[in-house]
Amino acid sequence: MAFERAPYACDPARSRGRHFPEAESATRTPFQRDRDRIIHSSAFRRLKEKTQVFVAHEGDHYRTRLTHSLEVAQIARTLARALQVDEDLAEAAALAHDLGHPPFGHSGEDGLAEAMAGFGGFDHNAQTLRVITRLERRYPRFDGLNLAWETLEGVVKHNGPLMKKGDDPASLPWGFTAYEDWEALELHTHSSVEAQIAALSDDIAYNNHDIDDGLRAGILKLDEVMALPLAGEVFAGVRAEYPDIGTSLMIHEAVRRLIGLMVNDVLDETRARIAASGVKSAEDVRALDHALVAFSEPMMEKLSAVRRFLYANMYLQYKVKRAKEKGKRIVRDLFAAFLEDPALLPTEFQHQADAASSPVTARVVCDYIAGMTDRYAIDEHRKLFHVEAWR
Repeated sequence: MAFERAPYACDPARSRGRHFPEAESATRTPFQRDRDRIIHSSAFRRLKEKTQVFVAHEGDHYRTRLTHSLEVAQIARTLARALQVDEDLAEAAALAHDLGHPPFGHSGEDGLAEAMAGFGGFDHNAQTLRVITRLERRYPRFDGLNLAWETLEGVVKHNGPLMKKGDDPASLPWGFTAYEDWEALELHTHSSVEAQIAALSDDIAYNNHDIDDGLRAGILKLDEVMALPLAGEVFAGVRAEYPDIGTSLMIHEAVRRLIGLMVNDVLDETRARIAASGVKSAEDVRALDHALVAFSEPMMEKLSAVRRFLYANMYLQYKVKRAKEKGKRIVRDLFAAFLEDPALLPTEFQHQADAASSPVTARVVCDYIAGMTDRYAIDEHRKLFHVEAWR
């Protein structure tokens, strides 16, 4: 069956192009090329050893940033296909959305943000832009991945506008305005339908998979999840339909159904918003004063209860908290050591740094640490601070 593109979709044939002009591919659209460039990037490969919730070395069955990104991309393609928009653009934004995350998840980000407070700060979304426009070095003609405008916009604005028109750019996290073409990304507007799909797919993925991982790790109790709105209803339905099912299969089936419920809710709400807004083009979508892709209000209320539960019972659980604090401490220790003595950095980073404790050196150190995997950061910390590493 031929693909019929919705009028509000991004059309790869009408892309705004790339910062560095390139000849078009004979076999792939611009958005397909972008997806492929992201998949082949070093930053994408490193996501396999970066924390989602559990530190990557704690077990092979828990999500990492890589498996999370793949799951987000799968949900994004499903939503994009159903809404008749560009699947490849939605997938590219989904695959790239976490490339700027440092090791140890949000605790690593907190550690870097504290360390960089006097040097312009740190934000993982801004770091993602830095990765795809500067830090990835794979092509002789330019730094970065030279992604199409629509993909860059989708990665930067997947959570909505970053500023209001006329706002002082100084209010933006460092990294957005450091990109020389930041004004061209129109940070005061909403993003495309495809990028909004990637953002909602992220929410669907992490809410469900944190429940899955939390139950399998023994941190969440099944009876507690059964008492929740939405999740409890689904788990109860699975138990009623399959009373003799094992716990592992029950979790699989319930999480599968939960994802389906959320996907269908987004489709229903988004279609209603499309009809009410009367959007006829991708530019109409960007000009709206609200997001087009969204959960319904009843679903949002239930998800808010689930998120509060996860925050209190999983993210703040003492074992998870201990691992987070350990990761944060590793990041702070590494940053202090490298900033004070840039000669401790690998040679390629030494060449980019200048004097100790300077803003330039701080940003080089930040880039180096943000690109680390959990395992590599632990290894570097051991080499610098533990005597047994000499053996």
